[in-house]
Amino acid sequence: MTEEKKKNELWEWTKVLLIAFGLAALIRYFLFTPIVVDGESMMPTLEDGDKMIVNKIGYSIGGPDRFDIVVFHAPERKDYIKRIIGLPGDHVEYKDDQLFINGKAYDEPYLDEYKAAIADGPLTEDFTLEDKIQRATVPEGHVFVMGDNRRFSKDSRHIGVIPFDEIIGNTSLVFWPIADFGIVR
Repeated sequence: MTEEKKKNELWEWTKVLLIAFGLAALIRYFLFTPIVVDGESMMPTLEDGDKMIVNKIGYSIGGPDRFDIVVFHAPERKDYIKRIIGLPGDHVEYKDDQLFINGKAYDEPYLDEYKAAIADGPLTEDFTLEDKIQRATVPEGHVFVMGDNRRFSKDSRHIGVIPFDEIIGNTSLVFWPIADFGIVR
């Protein structure tokens, strides 16, 4: 192989690697990114250390839906993972461990496991939106989020409502540990 052919082959491989790294960076920055669940606030749905994929493009196409699991920038300069409970204009209330949105009762099947396991009171304490954010409804451009482990979750009851522009994306795919691989709801 001549010296010029070696240089051309090296240049071709360099271009391929640069394109591959560039595409990987674009995908991670604009489309999907991994996240590691830190803490127990989303148990039993998500375990501490679960690795998930965050869909960053979903909300640029459509808005968030009730009960989506989202990742957002929290006030503590940390990313949190929680479940959307209230959408803009919603009045949120808990009474006797039952969620009411705009006066209508909603089932939360993802909490059934915890509710069945506790015997010393409700999983979610009674509250109204007015108690927590001093407003009757979730403001426009914001969501009210809660962790599934209601007794041990720092969420909108403590940090307030989350602006849409702080939401990184939604997530439902656990890819590690492999035994837990799959979609969570």
